[in-house]
Order: sequence, then C-alpha cells, then structure tokens
Amino acid sequence: MNKLEEKIVSYIEEHADQLIELCSKLIQFNSENPPGDSKPISKYIESFLEQENISMDWYEAGENMWNITSTIGSNHGKTLIFCGHTDVVPASDLSRWEFDPFSGEVKDGWILGRGASDMKGGLAGLIFAFYALKHLDIPLDGKLMLAIVPDEETGGELGVPWLLERSLIAGDGCIIAEPSSPLNPTIGQKGSCWFRLTVSGNQAHGSLAPLAGKNAIIDAMKAIDTIKELWDMDIRVPDEVQSLINISKEYMKNMENTAYYEVLERITVNIGVIQGGTKSNVVPDQCMVEVDCRLPFGISNEEALMHIRSKLDQLSIDYTLEPFGFKSSANYTSAEDPICQAVMASIEDITKEHAYGVMQWASSDARHFRDYQIPVLQYGPAYLPSIHNFNEKVLVEDVIRCAKVYALTALKFLT
Repeated sequence: MNKLEEKIVSYIEEHADQLIELCSKLIQFNSENPPGDSKPISKYIESFLEQENISMDWYEAGENMWNITSTIGSNHGKTLIFCGHTDVVPASDLSRWEFDPFSGEVKDGWILGRGASDMKGGLAGLIFAFYALKHLDIPLDGKLMLAIVPDEETGGELGVPWLLERSLIAGDGCIIAEPSSPLNPTIGQKGSCWFRLTVSGNQAHGSLAPLAGKNAIIDAMKAIDTIKELWDMDIRVPDEVQSLINISKEYMKNMENTAYYEVLERITVNIGVIQGGTKSNVVPDQCMVEVDCRLPFGISNEEALMHIRSKLDQLSIDYTLEPFGFKSSANYTSAEDPICQAVMASIEDITKEHAYGVMQWASSDARHFRDYQIPVLQYGPAYLPSIHNFNEKVLVEDVIRCAKVYALTALKFLT
C-alpha cells in the first residue's frame, strides 16, 4: 500500500468503534420492506454525513420511498458508485429470534439484528469509507458517488432502476455492499423469473367431490408438478461464461453445503406461496401460487416464461400466469474490468490472501447497472447462514475489513 492507502486504513482502524456504532444504529431502524418506509433511516444517514458537511440529494420515487445520493471528489476523471440499500426483509415470527431483531446489539464480536448481514453491515462500511475519505481530505482523481436506495428486497423498481432511468446516477464502475464471502466478490448473478399462477375451477358441494365441480387446488397441484420439472431442463451454458461457472462451482464445493454447486447450471424452483379455497366442504374455484425461479446462463427470462406456458397449456387447466417482482436474465462483469481488479487488489492488500470473483446463485441490483453498461460487483460483510433467516448477525471484524476495502477501492479505481 502507498502512504495515502495506509493513511485511510489506519483511520478506519482507529475509529472502528464509530463505524460499529453506525452499523448498530442502522439496524435499530425498522426498515422492513414491505411496507418500506425509508425516511427515518435516510434522515439518520444524512445527519451522520452532515458532520463532515456532506450534503445529500433526496429523490422520492414513491410514498416514503426515498433515494439519497451524494458525491465527493473531482468532476474530472472516472466516477465510482458506492451503492447500498436500506430496506430489509421482514423479521417475521419474533418468538423465533433469540434477541430483538432491531436491537443492533454488539455482543461477543457480533452485531445482531435484522439486516446485519443483508446489508446494513455493508451499508455502514460504504458510508463510513465515504465519510473517512472526506474527513481526511484524500485527493481523488475522479468522482465518488454514494447512492443509497430504499427498494431492493422486493425486486421493486423504486431504487436503483428508478435512479438510472432518470440519469440521476451514472459511473464507470460500481461496488454494491451486498453480502459475500471475505475473499470472493460476486461478479455475476443468475437471472430471476418470478411469476404468479392463478388457477380457476368451479365451485360445488364438497360432499360431491370429485364428481361435482372442478377443484382449482387439484389443478394447481398438477401445474406445480409441471413447473418443478424445470430443474431437470438441459441448459447449455455459453462458452464465454463457462470458466466463471467452473471457478464458481469449485468455490461452492469447498463451502459447507457442497451439493449447492448444481444450482449454477440449473433452473431452481421455489413454490413460495399457495392460497386457495374458502372452506373444507366447498370445492375451491380458485388457487393462487407464487413461484421464484432462478435462471442460469443459457436461458433468458422471456424464454423461461414461454417454456412454462407451453407446458401448462398441455394440462387442460384454466390458468393465468403473471410475472411480478424480480425479472432478469443471468448477467456478469468481466473479472478483467478495472472495478473488479481494484476490488480484488484491495482485498488482497487488507487480507494478504488471494481474492477472485465468483457467481452468485441469487440476484440483486447489479443487474440494473449492467443494463446501463456500468461494470459492477458485490462485496460485503456477512454471516451467510443468517441472511433472510432468524437471528441474523455479522462479525464486527468483517464490517471493519469491508470498510477498508471500500476505501482502498476508491483510491485505486480513481487514480
């Protein structure tokens, strides 16, 4: 590391307590989405940055859905975007938590609470790195933009895509503080195909079933069995991404859950919601099913929906299929891109270990940046088993490490 890099890393180490307090405070804001009220947490972030006379621009994309942005550095040279979301998935059944999900308690080296790993630990790191660069008056040969968005967890359109469509953010590279492993940023994502299937039938008295009426739940079960067959589809991965897939498979094989590597080349199918019927003695005339499919390289979102409809059409059921939420095809940023190189070099400077990019088996806001030809990757602190789970937490040391990497990335990329 050069002297400037050593200076910023030392500052983050010496002020680690301030960083961890920031993370704890962010967790204490209940920013569950839905409903998605981002104003309280955004006002707190603004007040934190105002300590260094950093101003924020506010954009309301929907009711209580606030995007906030800020920039430091020079208008000459490249632009790097630090991006993070304030919303979290619902805490759900509070009786299954071992602690208050909105406590932000720091205990035994862990920060506890909903969003600790996804992604308030990473968000705190981005904000603090941005703050530290300004506080130390580090010269940047370009512009560093902080973009904090309210609407990622529902796959909504009121965050990153809303800003991009209006040209309110733009850049030559972007780092999103989504959870990752310490040495392996995610440089590619699978596609997403969420859809809502509504199956219709005919009501009748339950005592006459199956001779009377047409049971929408039974027909929906047939549809579900057909949709589950997507897992067995033979999909050819394009040659250009095969090396990334191979590297990612080896990475996943070395993880605790070694069987998961299969998802990289298959369509995963999760039947997430089923609603149907009114009473046990009434043949149901409607059943609704919500499905989350994740798509590998080799099949687009549109092709997947077309295939699903063609299979359902063969079942002689009365149905409608409506896409919603996350929708994208698989996408990636080359490991050779300058933003990827800057992040990998920064990780290696901090950890003294080899870093390399891998595929993510889910999806994120990264797809929107790639739609606008902005190279992007994800790197953030996380205890992966706790993401979207009860008892979510993140290690204090991981939050500190990531803040250092973010700051070094800014220096390397904007030089």
